[in-house]
Amino acid sequence: MIKIKDISVQIRGVSYKPTDLHENLNNNSVMLLRANNIENDKINFNDVIYVDKSKVSSLQYLKIGDILICTSSGSKNLVGKSAIIDKEIIATFGAFCKVIRPKNVYPYYLGHYFTSTKYRSIISQLSAGANINNIRSEHIDSLEIYFPPLEIQRQISDKLDKITHIIDLCNAILEKLDLLVKSRFVEMFGDPVHNSLHLPVLPMTDVCEIIDGDRGKNYPKQEEFYDDEYCLFLNAKNVTKNGFDFSDCMFITKEKDDSLRKGKLIRGDVVLTTRGTLGNLAFYTDVVPFENMRINSGMVILRMNKEIIDEIFFIEQFRMQVDDIKRSIASGSAQPQLPISTMNKIGIIMPDLIEQKMFSTFVSQVDKSKLAVKQVLEKAETLKKALMQEYFG
Repeated sequence: MIKIKDISVQIRGVSYKPTDLHENLNNNSVMLLRANNIENDKINFNDVIYVDKSKVSSLQYLKIGDILICTSSGSKNLVGKSAIIDKEIIATFGAFCKVIRPKNVYPYYLGHYFTSTKYRSIISQLSAGANINNIRSEHIDSLEIYFPPLEIQRQISDKLDKITHIIDLCNAILEKLDLLVKSRFVEMFGDPVHNSLHLPVLPMTDVCEIIDGDRGKNYPKQEEFYDDEYCLFLNAKNVTKNGFDFSDCMFITKEKDDSLRKGKLIRGDVVLTTRGTLGNLAFYTDVVPFENMRINSGMVILRMNKEIIDEIFFIEQFRMQVDDIKRSIASGSAQPQLPISTMNKIGIIMPDLIEQKMFSTFVSQVDKSKLAVKQVLEKAETLKKALMQEYFG
């Protein structure tokens, strides 16, 4: 084992005056990377600003192999996130970041360490309880890392890079498949936001029954939730933009379930989040492994009128409209909400049911491809997690 201070140098970010910054690139400017440009262990160039070259010292220019770290944030989840600079760029970095510049170590090996669970766990403990969430220089200096010979470092890094490439490729394919579904929808039915094909439109409240959960005196208290029981009680983490996620579940007993009135799911129902994170949808099909499920107070059940609308057609249309719905309909309170009383303002385009089902069949075929990709992705993520544990603890 060796300390990070023995194989790297730290370079602090600089706080620039607002007058030194601008949004457009010119011959006298340098890209300024900030904490928001570190995303999923990579540099994201979607939201960058620029600083005058005259304000940037030679030491502050980023080099290939530099590891950019967020060292201060209002959120503990963001403190410590990192990304390695893996290509030549003309850029510097801001005050809430720091660069770890490797020396006498293979840079990409060190870069992988700064994405490890071990590193994140240590940083989380170091910043726990602080009024200001930040990483000090001594925090990084004190970190220890397994330090094999350089050639072994390269081999480990190459292996992790290949697995990461597979993970990135799988995620890219899944994004393309999602785009394929949206493109097929527009091809068949036009843009649902503007109803570009002038199809018939019905209020959302006419195409489905909207069922609220039981929020009365019998609503479960914290101590009435269990890790395993009769009925799954959905929480906000279970309903994502990609459907159900059952990695973090809580349950209630049969007695508690029987005491509640509204909010019990039946197969074929669609769940919609209506508070906090608005517009996430999940479809309760036969493949969901829970026979008893209930929604929480931040959700509603959408029970489709199957004589006029197909569930998958509705879900894909709603997802394409969700950003517009958030802007124009959802409540503007501190915690955004989508009350049932306003859902009649959401227009649903209504092509012929046969065409809806044709689209639904297409989506089902795409979903089979997505499932195969997700299986590869899951295996790759599991393997990477195991190797990161083996190499970095």
